[in-house]
Amino acid sequence: MHQQRRDPLEGAIVDGRYVVRSRVARGGMSTVYAATDRRLDRLVALKVLYPHLADEPGFVERFEQEAKAAARLSHPHVVGVLDQGADDVEGRTVAYLVMEFVRGMTLRELLREQGRLAPRRTLRLLDAVVEGLAAAHDAGLIHRDLKPENVLLSDTGQVKIADFGLARAVSASDGTATLVGTAAYLPPELVLGRPARAQSDIYSVGIMAFELLTGQQPFTGESSFQVALQHAQADVPAPSVLLPGLAQDIDELVQWCTARDPEKRPVDGAALLGELRHICATLTDEELDHAPAGLPVHAAQDQLTAVVIPQLLADEVHDNSTRLISRSRNETRVLGAMPDHPPLSKPSLPDAPQSGSSAALPATPATTERGGTAGSRPASKRQQARAAQRPVKSLRGRTARRSMQLLVLLLLVLAVLVAGAGWFFGAGPGGIVTLPDVSRVPLPQARAVLGAEGLATLSTEEVFDDEILAGLVIGTDPAASSEVRRFEPVELIVSRGPELLEVPDVLGLTESEATAELRAAELITGEVDEEYSTSEAAGRVIAQTPAQDAGLRRGAGVDLVISLGPRLVDVPRVFSLSEDRAVAALEAAGFAVEVDYTFGRSVLGLVAGQSLTGEQAEGSTVRITVT
Repeated sequence: MHQQRRDPLEGAIVDGRYVVRSRVARGGMSTVYAATDRRLDRLVALKVLYPHLADEPGFVERFEQEAKAAARLSHPHVVGVLDQGADDVEGRTVAYLVMEFVRGMTLRELLREQGRLAPRRTLRLLDAVVEGLAAAHDAGLIHRDLKPENVLLSDTGQVKIADFGLARAVSASDGTATLVGTAAYLPPELVLGRPARAQSDIYSVGIMAFELLTGQQPFTGESSFQVALQHAQADVPAPSVLLPGLAQDIDELVQWCTARDPEKRPVDGAALLGELRHICATLTDEELDHAPAGLPVHAAQDQLTAVVIPQLLADEVHDNSTRLISRSRNETRVLGAMPDHPPLSKPSLPDAPQSGSSAALPATPATTERGGTAGSRPASKRQQARAAQRPVKSLRGRTARRSMQLLVLLLLVLAVLVAGAGWFFGAGPGGIVTLPDVSRVPLPQARAVLGAEGLATLSTEEVFDDEILAGLVIGTDPAASSEVRRFEPVELIVSRGPELLEVPDVLGLTESEATAELRAAELITGEVDEEYSTSEAAGRVIAQTPAQDAGLRRGAGVDLVISLGPRLVDVPRVFSLSEDRAVAALEAAGFAVEVDYTFGRSVLGLVAGQSLTGEQAEGSTVRITVT
C-alpha cells in the first residue's frame, strides 16, 4: 500500500513559538501551514518560503523589510501580517511569515467550482479587492502579484488580499518567480522591464475581472513567455466577446483597467474604486444579473483567438506579409460564394457542346498509327459527361501555393519568436545576471559596473549613514549576489553621510525640561555639571555644549551646566576703615558697593556704618556710610 509522505515540518516548533499543525496549501514560492501561536494561544497561518529562496544571500534581510512594510497595513480586506522571521529547523533555514488564519477558500477555487460569476457578484468581489488595494496604494505599497490565488474568501463572507510584498522579496532572489508565476496577470510594463507602480496592480485587477465574468483568461499559450508576450503586444478583448449582451459600462471598465499604456489606466486603487461603485449604482438589475447561454469551451476559445491573433500578427509581420494574410481571407470569402458547377448554356440540348469547358471544343479527327484519321463520330454521352466534370483550370495549385506561402510565413514568424525568446532570455534583457557587490564605491563607478552587466534600469535613493562617507554606495536593492534579469530595476542606495541634527536652545530650562527637549530632537543629555550663578536661579541651565543650532549625529549627547544659585560669602567688616580700603575689601569679596556721605565728603573719610554683615549672596550690594 502506498503511504503518503509526511511533511517534515508538521509537528515542528518554529522559533520556539509556532507549533506546525498541518499543511494547508502549496504555491509557487511557499508552503502554507496551520499553526498554533503558543504565546497567544491562537490559530495562525504560517507561510514558509521554499528552502532555495531562504538560502539566497541577502534574501532573509530583504524578506524582513517587505514583511515589516506589509505589517504596517491594517485593513479589513487585507490579510494581516502578524510576525516574520527565520529559524533553523532540523538543519535547514526556515524563512517564515505569520498571518491571520482565514477559514474559507481562494477566489481560484470559487472559479473552479462555478466557472464564471454573474456581473453583480463579480463587481461585489472586485469592490472589496479594490478597496483593500486602495488602502495599500495610499500607504505606498504595490502588490505586484495580484491573482485569484491571492484573494481569500472567508466562511463569514469577508474578502481579503494576501501576500503583499512577497513578490518583490522573492524577485530579488529568483528572477523567474514573478514572471512564471504570474504570466497570466502580468502587466505589459513588467514584461518590458519597466518598474512596477500602482497602475500595474490595476492591470491585474482588469484581467481578474475578465476571468470572473467569462470564466477564461484573455491570453493563453504553451509557455509563460508566450502569454507574457501577448500582454505586451495585444489589447485585452472586451468580455462581451464571450458574453454577448454584457453591459457596455462593464466592457469599458475592463478595457480601461487593462490598457497597455499605464498612463491610460486608473491612477491607483482609489480612482478605480470610485468608478466601480458608480457603475454598480447605475446598472439595472437586468444588466447586473446578465447570464447568457454559455458557449462550448472550444467555441469561446475560438472567439478569443479570432480577436487576439490578428493583433499579434499585425504587430509582428511586415507589410507585405500582412497583405498576404489579407488576401487569403478574401480568397476564402470568394471560394465560399462560388457555385459547385458552372451552369449549362443549353440545358434543353444535352448533347450540345458546353461553353467555358474543354468539352466545348469541336471534335477533331484523331490520327491513327498508320497516319490515317478515325471517323468523325460525335463523342458519346459518357465522354461528354466526363469532359463536363473535368475543370478548365485547376484551383488546387494556386490554393496549395498560397497555403504553403502562409505556412512558410507562420514558420518564419515562429522562428523569429523562438530566436527572439532565446536572445531575450539569454544575451538580451531577460537574461539572468548575478548582482555584483558595489558597496563602499563612488556612485559613478557603481553605475559603470552594473551597466557592464547589462543592467540598464538603475535608480538611486539617498539615505543618511553614520559609517559610510557621503557619495559612496551603501548597497543595492535587490541585494548583492542576487540573481536578477537584466530588464529588472535595480536601486542603488547612496550614503548622504551622517545625519546632523540641530541642537536646541535649553538655556534657562530646568534639567528635566532640557532632557525632554533634547530627546524630542533625537539627542540625549551628556555630562551635567553644577556652578554658582548670580544670573540664574538654582536648578536652571546656565550653559550647554555644543551651543544652540550646532550639528550633532542622532543620539549624541549635549553637556549641561546647572545653576546652584548665588554663592553665600561672609561680608567683610569695614567699620572705621577709610573709604578706599572699605570699597576694595568689599569688591574683593564679590560684593557691589554703594557709598553714602553723612555731611558731605569728610576730611577723615572713615566708614561709620555698613548695610550688610554676616553671610550674604555673592554679588549683593553693600551700602556703606562715610563720615
